[in-house]
Amino acid sequence: MAGTSAFRRYPGPAGGWGSVRSLARHGLRRRTRTLAAMAQLRRQNKPGGFACVSCSWAKPAAPHPFEFCENGAKATFWDLDAGRVDAAFFRRHTVSELRTWADFDLEASGRITEPLRYDAASDRYVPTSWEDAFAAIGRELRALDPKSVVFYASGRASLEASYMYALLARLYGCNNLPDSSNMCHESTSVGLPRSLGVPVGTVLLEDFEKTDCILSFGQNVGVNSPRLLHPLQDASRRGVPILTFNPLRERGWERFKNPQSPLQMLGGAATRISSGYFQPRAGGDPAVLLGLCKALLELDDAARRGGGARVVDSAFVEAHTEGYDAFVGVLRGLDWDAIARESGLAVEVLRAAAAVYARAESAILIYGMGLTQHRHGVDNVRLLCNLALMRGNVGRPGAGVCPVRGHSNVQGQRTVGITEKPELVPLDRLAEQYGFEPPRDKGLDTVGTVRGAIEGRVRAFVGLGGNFLRAAPETGRLEAAWSRLRLTVQVATKLNRSHLVNGEVAFLLPCLSRIERDRQAGGVQAVSVEDSTACIHRSLGVQAPASDRLLSEPAIVAGIAEAALPPNPKVPWRDWVADYARVRDAIARTYPADFHDFNARLGAEGGFPRPNGARERIWHTPSGKAQFHAAGLLSATGFADAPQRLRLVTVRSNDQFNTTVYGYSDRFRGIEGTRRVLLMHRDDIARLGLAEGEQVSLVGDADDGVHREVGGLRVTAYDVPAGCVVGYYPECNPLIPVEHHAIDSHVPAAKSVPVRIEREVDPRRVPAGPAP
Repeated sequence: MAGTSAFRRYPGPAGGWGSVRSLARHGLRRRTRTLAAMAQLRRQNKPGGFACVSCSWAKPAAPHPFEFCENGAKATFWDLDAGRVDAAFFRRHTVSELRTWADFDLEASGRITEPLRYDAASDRYVPTSWEDAFAAIGRELRALDPKSVVFYASGRASLEASYMYALLARLYGCNNLPDSSNMCHESTSVGLPRSLGVPVGTVLLEDFEKTDCILSFGQNVGVNSPRLLHPLQDASRRGVPILTFNPLRERGWERFKNPQSPLQMLGGAATRISSGYFQPRAGGDPAVLLGLCKALLELDDAARRGGGARVVDSAFVEAHTEGYDAFVGVLRGLDWDAIARESGLAVEVLRAAAAVYARAESAILIYGMGLTQHRHGVDNVRLLCNLALMRGNVGRPGAGVCPVRGHSNVQGQRTVGITEKPELVPLDRLAEQYGFEPPRDKGLDTVGTVRGAIEGRVRAFVGLGGNFLRAAPETGRLEAAWSRLRLTVQVATKLNRSHLVNGEVAFLLPCLSRIERDRQAGGVQAVSVEDSTACIHRSLGVQAPASDRLLSEPAIVAGIAEAALPPNPKVPWRDWVADYARVRDAIARTYPADFHDFNARLGAEGGFPRPNGARERIWHTPSGKAQFHAAGLLSATGFADAPQRLRLVTVRSNDQFNTTVYGYSDRFRGIEGTRRVLLMHRDDIARLGLAEGEQVSLVGDADDGVHREVGGLRVTAYDVPAGCVVGYYPECNPLIPVEHHAIDSHVPAAKSVPVRIEREVDPRRVPAGPAP
């Protein structure tokens, strides 16, 4: 998919003919099974169909004719790749050779179709049987200290597989259950409970039909959750003000042309999405949020002096919150000049935005990883809650806090026990249900796993999907340590970098995709997932599997469990694999409040919602009230500005989902044919004596004595705030120190990384892939 690189402004909207052309380019690619893909796309995200394996945005009860987005369709095409990665593939390619390939080329090789064992002598994967693989994995696990073994989950596995996987880890003897949430929205999972008493958002899809105002912070709707553009378009057409705060101008928040609207596609104007678009400095989010809150307070002061209607919802604040007076004290002590300097926005801009918010009867506050992936990411989440609480915008129609999650079941995995935090799991109930004593100590999260591998404390890694080595921070040191592990087991559909850096004993186990028919002893099985709004959906695959040697994720989990654990008559692994309804019955017994009558309710159009106290203004906090966060910090970066130091923001392209790179077309940003770019403000290019098109290196500037570098990046002028630079994830992950993470949540702080630019390029530090 790579060609000659090009850098030119893209004039079109999100969606529109650009999206259609992109789908045609991917759908008609040489090895895409196009007819099968067309059949599956008609079922995607619909009742009776399958849940998209890409993002986790809500699935409506009354779906559109095509209820998929551009990247969701790419994910389906990706799973229907006719290429095959099998023993014959590895006879042609050694693992050492494959390590030199780009991420795109690895995954574009096709579907993994048989269980494989790494043979160090030949440097190749060789075929093995499922029975031998499970037996060997079981032997290795039994010989290891359970506290040295990590069970990672990527966010793609179903509720059924995730529940079984979490139980496997705890029966084995550890809570080492990091997941992809550790790398993105863990700041949400920590911050929201402290403020609102719930770990998830409070908005349902229907709230978008009732809202009077939408604010968005640090979220790229056109790339990461394009189906959200439908309710945003409807809101914009109703005249709802939409205010966006993001360091980059992202096309999805600017304008959208609906590919499902013949009138728009045949000449109608694109819909303006944001009525106001503001570009704060990377890491300036606390200053933005505190500035909006301070401006609200000033409006409320003026209303009280003039005898007008209050701007702050004082009745709500009095009845439902604590800590407001302390927060007001913080706001009154803040200096507007300091707010403007750190946010990068003029005081008048913040006051005008606050006035729009103040006039709205209800408002939805959307946010993404632009808030969570900072040193003070938890503070960002809590300050956003402050903004909502001041106006009573939680627990009523058309209002609420809306974190937009990433992978398709990442939120659901946490719901059914994928977590390193024992306090989040009903361990006493598990003990009674399965007749064992669960571990009570805190396990390893992503940061703890990286640290443990580097320090030699982690001895084995089992990955249920994902591409951990590419997704995690501190790439260079992590990969260097990874080969010292005793055991690595990867469950996957396609080949990626994490399969090529192996422990002494390594297995690559291929699984069914969610779109594929999962036939077990009890018949064809459906699974379930949870979306970003905490609604549970049924997913049924009907596509013929890519190989008759694939197993489902529940079957693989059960196979490892039976080989590694002593028999337990209370854990019917084989019965669960035969009929996933039995797994759902077990989930309902463990989590009765969320999953009572699970099988009876599964399949409801639009999904069934989990209970959410904050939606009902029931606050599950120690005091029983929502909590204002009296923090006055203005920067989320966790480091000071310094000469030559820049703030790096890592981003995804339009041809990418998480670590999966579908191609080299970042259409909205006008970047074609390469990912080796560094977006910079023109003033910074001139100030540093650089030239457009020059290739440079980014070097870490963390002052911790570790050299980190990514080279061969093309200097490209772009509309970014001065002092900030932008590069692609995961290519820039080597620049993120393992200790540069959000306080309390441990999310890698990938949206504000201290770096500097050097002109000398070390060819060993240049990412694989096409040169600019």
